[in-house]
Order: sequence, then C-alpha cells, then structure tokens
Amino acid sequence: MDFADRARRVLPGGNTRTTIFVPPHPPYAVSGEGAVLTDDTGHRVIDGNNNYTSLIHGHAHPDVLAAAIEAAQRGTAFGLPTHAEVALAEHLRDRTGIEQWRFCNSGSEAVLMLLRAARAHTGRDLVVRFEGSYHGTGDALVSPDAPGVAPSAVLVLPQHDLGALTAAMREHGDRVAAVLIDLMPNHAGLAPADPAYVEALRDLTRQHGALLAIDEIITFRLHEGGLHRTYGIEPDLVAVGKVIGGGFPVGAIGGSAEVLAPFAPAAGAVSWGGTFNANPVTMAAGLTALTLFGTAEIAALNQRGDELRSRLRAEGVAVNGSGSLLRLMTPDPTRLWWDLYRRGVLIGTNGLLALSTAMTPDHLDQIAEAVTTS
Repeated sequence: MDFADRARRVLPGGNTRTTIFVPPHPPYAVSGEGAVLTDDTGHRVIDGNNNYTSLIHGHAHPDVLAAAIEAAQRGTAFGLPTHAEVALAEHLRDRTGIEQWRFCNSGSEAVLMLLRAARAHTGRDLVVRFEGSYHGTGDALVSPDAPGVAPSAVLVLPQHDLGALTAAMREHGDRVAAVLIDLMPNHAGLAPADPAYVEALRDLTRQHGALLAIDEIITFRLHEGGLHRTYGIEPDLVAVGKVIGGGFPVGAIGGSAEVLAPFAPAAGAVSWGGTFNANPVTMAAGLTALTLFGTAEIAALNQRGDELRSRLRAEGVAVNGSGSLLRLMTPDPTRLWWDLYRRGVLIGTNGLLALSTAMTPDHLDQIAEAVTTS
C-alpha cells in the first residue's frame, strides 16, 4: 500500500485541505528549509506556494523559530490572556494605524468574526460581497448553491460593477451592515481593483451608513499597512491572517474602538471565544516575522515580484498580480501544476505564486525558466 492509499483510508480524498488537492493526489511534504521544500519521495522544489502566501520568510526562519520555541517553553496556551497578544496587537496598531485588534486561528474565522462585528455595531443584517472572491469557508462566504450551505443574509454582486453596487445600495442600503471586498482577489484572477471603483465604494458605504470591510488576509503582505493603504482609503474593518502568524495558524480583525466595542466582555453584546485564539506561540512567532518584514523588506520583495512578472510577460506568459503575489493564468491549472512541480517549483493549485524573503536571484531564475518552458 502506498502512502496515498493509506491516507485515503482515514482522510476523505487523502488530505484535509481541498485547496491543495491535485489529481490523482498531491505529494506529501516532509520538510522545508528556507525557500526549498522536500516531499516524501525526496524530490526538492522551490516553494513558490509558501502555504498559500503565509510563509513570508520561507520555512523555519531561525529568528521566527527561536521566538516560537522560547514561547512554547513557557507554555503553549493558557486560560488567561498573555502579554504576547498585547505586543502583537500594538505592533499591528502602529503598523497600520488601525486602533484595536482581536485574534483567532484562521482567515475563515477572521472574516466570520468581522461579519459579526459589522452586524453587532450597525444593528443591520445584510452583507454585500462580490462574486468570485474567496473569503473562507463559512456558509455566508461561499456559493449558496454549494452542498451543505444554509441560506444567509448575504447579497452577492459582480466584481467591480459600480452600476450593480449602486443599484443594490439604493435598494437595500438601510439593511446593509457591511460591504466586504478583497482588493486583489486570488480566486477571481488576482487582478487589482480599479482605484476609482474603490473610492466610489467607500463613498457609497458612508452615504448609506454601512461599514467598509476589507479582506487583507492575502494582500496584507503587499504594504506595511495592507494593500488598502495604496488606495488611500480607510476601511472600517479589516481581516488579516497568514503572514501575521509567522507560519502558525492565525487570523485577526482590526477596527476602531467604537466598531469593536461589542466584543468587550463588559458590554456583553458579542460572545466570541476560541480555546487557542491569541495563543502565545503564534503571537511571538508572528511579531518576529512582522518585525523582520518592514518597509524596506516589503519594497524589495515587491520589486522582485514585479521584475519576475515583467520577465514572464516578456516571454508571453499570461500573469496577473502585484508585488510579491503572482497568478499564472492557464486553462489547465492541473497540468501546469504538475509540469512545474516536476521541474522543481511548487505553486498553488490555481496558478498562484507567492514569493518569500528566503528566495535568492537564483531561485527566481529557476522559477522563470520553469514557467517559460512548461
């Protein structure tokens, strides 16, 4: 019995994440060091997936690892808050200008918590989101036609259709708690939103008393304060994750003290627990990872991504994205995935490439060569 058969006996399809499945089955990872991942056959690849953008410094960065180990040695979780969550929240506040934060363990959880915050603050029930954007696995955030999904008070509109958005807000604006947007949605092709559209969206939400909520779980890496800062807008709520955990499970929402006030236990408006929320290992690793990823490091990594994207386009490759996030556009993502994997490059199953600070110019050259010859 090979390992995939063994896995299928105890896991539906042989793994726990739909997004990493490639037929007939994906390889199984054994170890990672820096920019390189090794699977259970001994095959080594440059990791251009980086656990779907979360490993901003690649695998097992020594400083991040040391922070996690030091925190774990003091205790991995407590039934009390810790100094570590305050320190990470302070860093995020100073980094983004967003006043208050609340932690959880995944991006999916963060967006669900964001929706709860919006509804609790406004007293409204309806949420507007956009077709093709991925905001996690909660029922309110996936297609209403998906198996097992219950109806929810969510209105789904076409991407970047200002007419449809204006009409929807005119009709339903007094019910809308929040409009949720990803400014560069991976599942919709990683195409950045038009600045004029985003500005109009900000104006519409204010006009109708709704909150503007931005999903920065993937895009937070593109600017010290998040991608929204490049648009010059101030959201009412943001959801972040991935890079802020240093490679450990994490999610968070940020907003003003007024908007997040319903979460204050004394207020009693929203009860939201979570046994491992803000666990000190994640908090310590995340703070170290972000400290190592300041303005200069972000700019350098974004420049590498822009140069790689230009190089690929010059070779006729269809590629979207911005900065350190690239999306290879292909009609056959499974074929592309396996072609690149055999050539020594791991990408996302939908063509996503996420660069890390561990990548050298040689790594980027190898990625470019693999993509252009696949």
